[in-house]
Amino acid sequence: MTDDAPELRASDADRERVAEVLRDALAEGRLDMEEFEERLDATYKARTYGELAPITRDLPAGDAPRVSMTKEPVAGDDWSGRITGGVEGSSSWAVAVMSGFQRKGRWTVPRRFSAFAFWGGGEIDLREAYFADREVEINCIAIMGGIDVIVPPGVQVIVRGVGIMGDFDHREDGVPGEPGAPRVVVSGFAFWGGVGVRRKLPRAQKQRLKEERRQERLERRQERAGRRREKPVGEASRGELPPPPAPAGTAWEPACTA
Repeated sequence: MTDDAPELRASDADRERVAEVLRDALAEGRLDMEEFEERLDATYKARTYGELAPITRDLPAGDAPRVSMTKEPVAGDDWSGRITGGVEGSSSWAVAVMSGFQRKGRWTVPRRFSAFAFWGGGEIDLREAYFADREVEINCIAIMGGIDVIVPPGVQVIVRGVGIMGDFDHREDGVPGEPGAPRVVVSGFAFWGGVGVRRKLPRAQKQRLKEERRQERLERRQERAGRRREKPVGEASRGELPPPPAPAGTAWEPACTA
């Protein structure tokens, strides 16, 4: 990170990049759980680049995208940073024969990626991937097997595959994408098998939403506890019972004293 504009407001995407660096550091043993929780809490509370920069200053960022300090991020900047513009993909094919394969995490999707599954299964996860071009094609052939393609929100998906005594998922076909986002074409066929196309939130965003829901539940519990502690004026104290009502048709009189 640079510190040339620490007063600029940070975006949600900036905070997620820092959170991802922290999670990698926790997995590598560079941070213990207490340090991780403290820094993660500071990350989601940060409002400016100047508040974000010190959180990871002593950690290697690795391949994580850096937070830009030169300007306030706008729509489309994040996607443009994930389109490499011709850089070759991490791999161009995957095969599962009575076995399985996975492509997930930070990897570069080539212009054309081919996947084959026979009596096996595979997962192609694009949520944290980079893209060699603005349009990439993933060709899936599943014979008595299954292949799942997972895309993040904002990516446009075009499905051109067919199912023959099998299923080729078209539910995400034609969903509009965000400005600047890549387009993913899923082609191929499934014979006695299936190709699924699902849209899921990135792990960092799911974690952030989970943290927000946890914080909301905590605040609701604290609010309910505060209401219970406030006893309305005139109410009987807890544990005290009101006097029993007098029998019908009788008047209550005080006891006579000699």
